[in-house]
Amino acid sequence: MDASETRYLELLSRLFPSEAKASAEIINLSAVLSLPKGTEIFASDIHGEFEAFSHLLKNGSGSIRLKIDDTFGDELSFAEKRSLATLIYYPREKMDLVLPQVQDERAWFSTTILRLVEVCKQASGKYTRSKVRRALPPEFAYIIEELMTENNYAVKREAYYADIIDAVMRTGRARALVEALCLLIQRLAIDHLHIVGDIYDRGPYPHTILDTLAGFHSVDIQWGNHDIVWMGASLGQRGCIAHVVRNCARYGNLSILEDAYGINILPLAGFAQRAYADDPCVAFGLKGNPQLTEREHVVNVKIQKAMAVIQFKVEGQLIDENPSFGLEDRKLLDKIDYERGTVLLDGVEYELTDKVFPTIDPADPYRLTPEEENVMRRLEQTFVGCEKLQRHMRFLLEAGSLYKIYNSNLLFHACVPLNPDGSLMKVDVFGEKLAGRALYDALEHHVREAFFSSDEAARTRGRDLLWWMWLSPGSPLFAKSKMATFELYLIADKAARKEVKNPFYTLLNDEHVIAGIFEDFGMDPATSRIVCGHVPVKVKDGEDPVKCGGRVLTIDGGFSKAYQPTTGIAGYTLISNSYGFVLAAHEPLESTRAAVENELDIHSSRHVVERVEERTRVADTDTGAKLKAQIADLERLLEAYRRGLIPERG
Repeated sequence: MDASETRYLELLSRLFPSEAKASAEIINLSAVLSLPKGTEIFASDIHGEFEAFSHLLKNGSGSIRLKIDDTFGDELSFAEKRSLATLIYYPREKMDLVLPQVQDERAWFSTTILRLVEVCKQASGKYTRSKVRRALPPEFAYIIEELMTENNYAVKREAYYADIIDAVMRTGRARALVEALCLLIQRLAIDHLHIVGDIYDRGPYPHTILDTLAGFHSVDIQWGNHDIVWMGASLGQRGCIAHVVRNCARYGNLSILEDAYGINILPLAGFAQRAYADDPCVAFGLKGNPQLTEREHVVNVKIQKAMAVIQFKVEGQLIDENPSFGLEDRKLLDKIDYERGTVLLDGVEYELTDKVFPTIDPADPYRLTPEEENVMRRLEQTFVGCEKLQRHMRFLLEAGSLYKIYNSNLLFHACVPLNPDGSLMKVDVFGEKLAGRALYDALEHHVREAFFSSDEAARTRGRDLLWWMWLSPGSPLFAKSKMATFELYLIADKAARKEVKNPFYTLLNDEHVIAGIFEDFGMDPATSRIVCGHVPVKVKDGEDPVKCGGRVLTIDGGFSKAYQPTTGIAGYTLISNSYGFVLAAHEPLESTRAAVENELDIHSSRHVVERVEERTRVADTDTGAKLKAQIADLERLLEAYRRGLIPERG
């Protein structure tokens, strides 16, 4: 044994100071390896739709209802199972509704607690007792463990159970115990959660989703382009701020800024109403059907136009400051003929849909007016100074990354940029040509430098690159030929608005191309798969989210209400358990209130992507590989003890 090996084993011996303790840990870890792998859930493109997303977490993407069926079979009626499922999803709300109508509360609690305990047993079957014990709520850990493991040896089960219920009722803790059991079932239903990008934009509650994820027991996040632009905004990057504020106004979601994050938009609102007082803002109608008063609607429209013009200006400045970004074709304010109301785009002259630009100087179109500059300075200060936003961004950095390799799955939000022939597309990142995994790694390095570098120049480069990642054709998060914000607002011709997807999307069924991506990421093409989102799957038109014989799964099914007319469904979740992979397509959730009062669940159709012949064990997973490495280390320590090379400590 060399010196470094000895030092390592001596350190390990502090944790396992005797042959007996090392042996016991080897036995424990070996037992874990033989268990079925836990259930993983994958979701993408949530876009602020908290109610639907939260419901799918509560029902385990439909798995809890299946566990109720497995537990009770024909013992309970369909109505009883549905009522029990609703209670598990929404324990407080359901008890508030049910208990006032119950004649015998003790009987209801007795029956309900027993049923919940049985579902807990079913849900915990694939976990070790120690893992289940760690998941137990501290207040009821002893009681729940007793109810789940009590056997009919020394006491009669009915009497033992009745005594526990009596004590719980007598102390007034029955409601709390029911809630604790329901939350335990929810937790056991999902072992690990993957969010494959785009928590932000469009929907009204991204902040609530992030609060939920921050409290989730096991989660990872792959940043989407809508997440990365909020990350840039949190650092005061002007291009990112302009998009974030404009987009919130466009969807009638300024409350995200004002109420959720406390960002003061009064200076902006005042400026927009003055600058565009008599302007109907004909090209800047709101998206969807936000529940706004007439006055709120008018203010949102004017703010949207004001921020769109500011966005075009600050983006022009950023393009000039960063010529290596290659975005010169996105400078369009200087291509406008302000007298004729036209714009020259790719050699074609188009009439503008809106010709009123009171804050643009045709001689210097990218210069902010003093009022616009004041608006942007104040927005920068409030974004950077918002404690809650900064906390959410830190969570995204801690739990997130641009890509992740997990149990032979390559997770990223949008694409690996490709050339038309399927080869990896080289992208210029501050003078360095990069492709594939190297591109992803370099971009993530710059993202983290933007937040943490002690070098101001590195932080500035990183901040500007966050904006580039939001909208550049070379960004693996965007994956389109251009961000056609200008055209979508100001040019009616659909051909001018077209955003051409990267060849990655036309080559998703090419086995050779997909194998090349896996090899570039150091993965085995025969056993690996890609899971990504970003581009909505047009299910209503017959598009299949399963590509390349199951090697690629595209799971943007339209959580966002704005995209549901495009997809025809209300989102996908991908479920990976010990039996294989299942893709669940979800119908819209009417509302949380309807789910509680009418016991409505999200209806999901399930498609088996892959079913394995033998159940996948923990030994077959990334966690299993780590446990095997720990066992190998412990076996070396055990040998050192037995050979007298390291003394036992106790």
